[in-house]
Amino acid sequence: MSTSQPPSGTHVLKPVLSTLQLWGIAVGLVISGEYFGWSFGWASAGTLGFTFTALFIAAMYTTFIFSFTELTTAIPQAGGPFAYSKRAFGPTGGYLAGAATLVEFVFAPPAIALAIGAYLNVQFPALDPKLAALGAYVVFMTLNIVGVQIAATFELFITIIAIFELLVFMGVVSPGFSMANFTKGGWSGQDDFSWAAIPGMFAAIPFAIWFFLAIEGVAMAAEEAKDPQRSIPIAYITGILTLVVLAVGVMVFAGGAGDWTQLANINDPLPQAMKLIVGENSGWLHMLVWLGLFGLVASFHGIILGYSRQIFALSREAFLPAYFAKVHPRFKTPHRAILAGGVIGIAAIYSDSFITIGGQSLTANIVTMSVFGAILMYILSMLSLFKLRRSEPAMARPFRAPLYPYFPAFALFGALVCMATMIYYNPLIFGLFVGFLAVGYGYFKLTGQRRADAMPLGVGAPIAK
Repeated sequence: MSTSQPPSGTHVLKPVLSTLQLWGIAVGLVISGEYFGWSFGWASAGTLGFTFTALFIAAMYTTFIFSFTELTTAIPQAGGPFAYSKRAFGPTGGYLAGAATLVEFVFAPPAIALAIGAYLNVQFPALDPKLAALGAYVVFMTLNIVGVQIAATFELFITIIAIFELLVFMGVVSPGFSMANFTKGGWSGQDDFSWAAIPGMFAAIPFAIWFFLAIEGVAMAAEEAKDPQRSIPIAYITGILTLVVLAVGVMVFAGGAGDWTQLANINDPLPQAMKLIVGENSGWLHMLVWLGLFGLVASFHGIILGYSRQIFALSREAFLPAYFAKVHPRFKTPHRAILAGGVIGIAAIYSDSFITIGGQSLTANIVTMSVFGAILMYILSMLSLFKLRRSEPAMARPFRAPLYPYFPAFALFGALVCMATMIYYNPLIFGLFVGFLAVGYGYFKLTGQRRADAMPLGVGAPIAK
């Protein structure tokens, strides 16, 4: 049975999103990565070493998005990678891709929420960043529940403001920019390249990925797009190009503002970089802090949309309890899935055990966990593309990956390199990641008969009420 169309029945989403709104989601999902998280990569690789790492990751993401778009337009379902791998490799492949995507999208929001708290703490030192993060969850889960059209319009608005603010940041710090500042100690603390800098460049991979993490979340909005075959390719391609330009600009201008080592292990590198140029009492600094929140909110809000659709899709096909596949009768949004992901994210924020893992900060470890999920999903998605090209050559493909098989092969190669190096440098976090997958797989095996009973028509059939 074909799965190129979304399921019909009681557990469905409304197609209301325009091309511009999808572009807003694509950029908005990721743009917080320009505001924080990436600078942790400087701690191990230095500015120059991290630049090489980031350019490699940018190439991987660009080829991945051009390839991933083929899958998204051919199978426009809310499950995204889950739906692609399930069609290519059956239920087990679907489980692995769905679980990996779930880890990515559920663990990214708490890291962003903590950064929102850090930005607010700059203005209000007495405010507990974790309490601010909790408040962010409450506000934006509510907005996502109210309706996807409202949520997407809000996402587009704050994304445009966030892009404007990044351009303002570059403009304000440019008079004080010095390439000598950027290159000083740029190779893992050394001025000149040596082979000793290479391990640090590999260790910085998760933080380069953070520049682009979650852009693939547009796939989870495919069922809600008015014309997914046309609008999704435009949104993806213009989105990744926008993000590459912004990532390079922000990284270079921040590193050249002064002593970049002061920015390497903090959650608010852009305000601190601007402070080096304009001083801590400048109106520009306060503007950046307030408007910088728009970038964080854009990603936080967008990823809530992403994780909720992934939980919804997995539940609709009985990979998770059917309880979470319920759509709100008035707002037509998966409200239970939105709340479920929020509970997990809030628990992560208040889980102090994360702080001690690997000697890294809470934010750095949550970022790393999210990236593990993303990389496994990228690997499975590219394998699904190759598999479906062979097994279903006649499948309707409104967009075909350019330079096939070279683009998807490079994306797959890059993802495998990332996975290998991340396991080497983050064995404890990887152990937790495998533990999550193992627990989920146990549930998957125990509920096989329920899936067979719930979906007699095959892939994509809705769960009975």
